[in-house]
Amino acid sequence: MPHKPVAAVEPYPHPQRARGAGRYAPSPSGDLHFGNLRTAVIAWLCARATGRRFVMRVEDLDQQRSSLESARRQLEDLRALGVTWEEPVVYQHERFAAYQRALEELQTRGMVYECYCSRKDIREASRAPHAIPGQYPGTCRNLSDEQRAAERERLARDGRVPALRLRAEVDKWTVRDQLAGEFTGDVDDMILRRGGQDAGWAYNLAVVIDDAFQGVDQVVRGDDLLASAPRQAYLAHLLGLSPVEYVHVPLVLGADGKRLAKRDGAVTLRQLIGDAASPADVLEEIAASLGVGGARSMAELVAGFDVARLPREPVVFRGVKPGTAS
Repeated sequence: MPHKPVAAVEPYPHPQRARGAGRYAPSPSGDLHFGNLRTAVIAWLCARATGRRFVMRVEDLDQQRSSLESARRQLEDLRALGVTWEEPVVYQHERFAAYQRALEELQTRGMVYECYCSRKDIREASRAPHAIPGQYPGTCRNLSDEQRAAERERLARDGRVPALRLRAEVDKWTVRDQLAGEFTGDVDDMILRRGGQDAGWAYNLAVVIDDAFQGVDQVVRGDDLLASAPRQAYLAHLLGLSPVEYVHVPLVLGADGKRLAKRDGAVTLRQLIGDAASPADVLEEIAASLGVGGARSMAELVAGFDVARLPREPVVFRGVKPGTAS
């Protein structure tokens, strides 16, 4: 019998929670490029257009790739464009206790199991007939106690610990996206806490818990993350958390038609300013890509922005011309 959702594992303390919030949540592993900045601006505009608060979160789960200096630079760049948010900024590295509470709640309901598979094991299993590429096939889901003890000992000899996975009770879940409409995607036994030697928290768990903590009920992000939304929405449902409204926006591509990256030259705000552009020039370029020609401030963008007019196709970035929109 499917488990019923429970009450939220962590009450949100902010008195304005009833208003809801939009958010931007960058990973601090380098300066934000034009595509990142554009998504942040859209998220801010969507929140303002619907009377929501706007909050910021630094997603620094990956401590090896993240740095506080990178986070500082990213926040400075967003401020330079005119993106504002409600303090405090939430850092995921300070939120581990909340993730642990959520994990324990699922464990008490028998919805978590250990997984001893390596990435290679999972890749090979996903090549089997009828397997869904990229999804965990449930290899460790129904092992006996004896098998689990042997696998646990095998990992311990290498200084590793098992991953912890959700024992999902569905294989599909449907979310509502403002641009994509009803979207039904796959749900598998997602990782909640990684195994190996670091045993770090998994993004799918952290993002669900943190959005609820910050009162986020509108998630604007790149459409490359649309496929992960059903997993996260299902996990939120299990934890008794309210569903969020999604707005997955098309990515910004380089001139070669691939996702915008450093290979495309000057793509970050600091690089573009170094090439004589100003923050207002960059914002004007972002505004043009949103169908709001000539806007050079967030106030001007708010006046002309309509989420219904957002392009449904990827935007090709060809640089920023100082003082003009391309």
